[in-house]
Amino acid sequence: MPVFTAHTAETAPTPARRAIEGVRRQFGWLPTPVALMAESPQLLAGFLTANAGFEQTDLTPLEREVVVLAVATTNECHVCVALHTGTLNRLGATAELITALRAGSVLPEPRLEALRRFTLAVLQHRGAVPDDELDDFLTAGFQPRHALDVVLGVGAYTISTFANRLTRAPLDPPLAAHAWTPADQAA
Repeated sequence: MPVFTAHTAETAPTPARRAIEGVRRQFGWLPTPVALMAESPQLLAGFLTANAGFEQTDLTPLEREVVVLAVATTNECHVCVALHTGTLNRLGATAELITALRAGSVLPEPRLEALRRFTLAVLQHRGAVPDDELDDFLTAGFQPRHALDVVLGVGAYTISTFANRLTRAPLDPPLAAHAWTPADQAA
């Protein structure tokens, strides 16, 4: 028997229903991870609010996706990797960039690689990024506010990746084309 319920707008706790409907309208379907997060309206609202804030940062859409994929691959969230691979495709990212992001390997563009490395440093050092790694990030053309924008993205996608893993969120059929398995688990 599953521990977590994949809710609908009709079965979700009342405070989560508006959020579920908003996500369903945005995607044209209700992603199961959101349906599972709805068990805690506060968690769902927290993620959606943090994500909306992250979307409003000065980082470009492509840069935001680099942050998301760095968090998602580090935290081994197959749902986030698949979903955001689709976003990268819609943004026109190159196959080489997408492959490198999904593999957690060096990116072909130096500025994006600096962003990826900085995001990983934020995760690894739990925010206490060594000066030389912060300097590398700033030398790549980012501003101090971008460092804090990365922290916001890390926070938003830590919520999502941890919730998805805890609830054992399945990969929805619309995301199947972008299925991902961590390298150490690939057969």
